Amino acid sequence: MDATEGLRIVNAIKDNVNGTLIGKEDVTELVLCGIIAGGHILIEDTPGTGKTLMAKLIAASVSGDFARIQFTPDLLPADITGLNIYDRSREQFEFVRGPVFTNVLLADELNRATPRTQSALLEAMEERQVTVDGNTYILSEPFTVIATENPIETAGTFPLPEAQLDRFIMHLSMGSLSADEEVRMLDTVNGRSMPEARAVCTCADITEISALAEKVFVHGDLKEYIVKLVHKTRENSSVRMGVSPRGTLWLLRAARAYAFIKGRDFVLPDDIKVLAPHVLAHRMIAYSAGDMEGKRRIINEILNAVEVPTEDWSKG
Repeated sequence: MDATEGLRIVNAIKDNVNGTLIGKEDVTELVLCGIIAGGHILIEDTPGTGKTLMAKLIAASVSGDFARIQFTPDLLPADITGLNIYDRSREQFEFVRGPVFTNVLLADELNRATPRTQSALLEAMEERQVTVDGNTYILSEPFTVIATENPIETAGTFPLPEAQLDRFIMHLSMGSLSADEEVRMLDTVNGRSMPEARAVCTCADITEISALAEKVFVHGDLKEYIVKLVHKTRENSSVRMGVSPRGTLWLLRAARAYAFIKGRDFVLPDDIKVLAPHVLAHRMIAYSAGDMEGKRRIINEILNAVEVPTEDWSKG
């Protein structure tokens, strides 16, 4: 596959999703960017904004396996990873795979599960494998977790620890619809059902596109620019804990994927500016601005304060 074919597939996926999920073009682009970069997505928004539908449409578009886990306080780690069950006829244990063995996993209301259950996803998200009773099982490729949180209900929830938040490449919000977009949404609904998405590529295609995105050129000055932004989060007086080196790496990967989606073979400073609030904000612990909007404001202040280098970004 060459870059032209990869971009055609990306545009076909965007058209597929945006044909059903009205008014979420920017979010679709960011979710695709995260998947192509090899990361996982955390979407925090109110019920009914299309979080579940987004995950289903992405999975259907790439003809991948889709699984949904509704997280509740009584959910156990084995309900996610699977468990060994004794087979009396064969007199041996057999591993029954859990829903994590899929391509797109929707972790719905992740913060409603206990920390023990939440941690069952840590190994899967970071190393693309799960270990049960000493045996390691490799997950499918590609593997993406799209997790959701409801910000308006806190009773019976368990905030995600920083180690788990750091596993997500982006923290996104679906946002609201304009009046015109909501009318268009009504026009797409047939009775009680939404239009079904068609498969436009395979999971293998996504893996190849990810490899193409890794070849996108990033000028040395832009790498220094990324590092300066991250270091500013560690020096900011409003921030108790700044962004980790993992955040630096994910911002670079996301910038490459975003440039590829935009049809370029090199990264621009604007790519980094668009992505930084979504990739960096959730990795910080702030003294006063505990909510995501407050943290994004801090990132935007840093973006305004750090000078952007000027170069021919297509050349080394």
